[in-house]
Amino acid sequence: MTDSNNKDDELAGTEQPFVQHLIELRDRLLRSIYGIAAVFAVLVFYPGPSKLYDFLAMPLVKTLPEGSRMIAVGVVSPFLVPIKVSVMAAIALALPWILYQVWAFVAPGLYKHEKRLVLPLVAASTVLFYLGAAFCYFFVFGQAFPAIQKMAPMSVAVSPDIEAYLDFVITMFIAFGVAFEVPIAVVILARLGVVTIAQLKSFRTYFVVGAAAVAGLVTPPDPVSMIALLLPMCLLYEVGILAAQVFIKHTAAPEE
Repeated sequence: MTDSNNKDDELAGTEQPFVQHLIELRDRLLRSIYGIAAVFAVLVFYPGPSKLYDFLAMPLVKTLPEGSRMIAVGVVSPFLVPIKVSVMAAIALALPWILYQVWAFVAPGLYKHEKRLVLPLVAASTVLFYLGAAFCYFFVFGQAFPAIQKMAPMSVAVSPDIEAYLDFVITMFIAFGVAFEVPIAVVILARLGVVTIAQLKSFRTYFVVGAAAVAGLVTPPDPVSMIALLLPMCLLYEVGILAAQVFIKHTAAPEE
């Protein structure tokens, strides 16, 4: 008797009726929402929506001319904008819990070798997105905002609108967060056989050109911000090539 006959199917007994899948999906969605609501409730009491916005605006406020402050154009903006920041912060902080619910829903339908691929990628993509947003806030904003202020004409009073600033920050966080997912994209493409490791290595020059174009489009109009996005993308591309070789080796499907 062969090993394949001795070994039961990994998914044997895991089949569920369609209605039961829908119930499970509903429960997972509700748990995700409850997690976000719990984090939001904590943030409302401490540190509070206003302090959260102050923290988000700190890189820009530090660069404003003496005596200048941000303004609120909308009537309800002073109330709604900090609440929006609190909601987004709650989603960001609850992201590991949300991803765990997604994992718990799909894991029973995956083979062991697929779990060895999916779980590390989910965890790594979460960490990389956090790193991208943190890099943008702590480094890029600190370099870009002073450069932008220096370019402002003397006849212009710089008083940014709080809602416009929030939209800008969200765009930048998403841009850097997604840019830091380059290794994940490289690993997935290589693991699915779309490209080979040799092709990835030969595409380096094209990737640098494409990354430079993306960096020029999504960053503020100063060279520091563009380079700050371009260099990590190029470095992470190389990390992705190395990681792809490891994943291909350790997540291959077992032979029949």
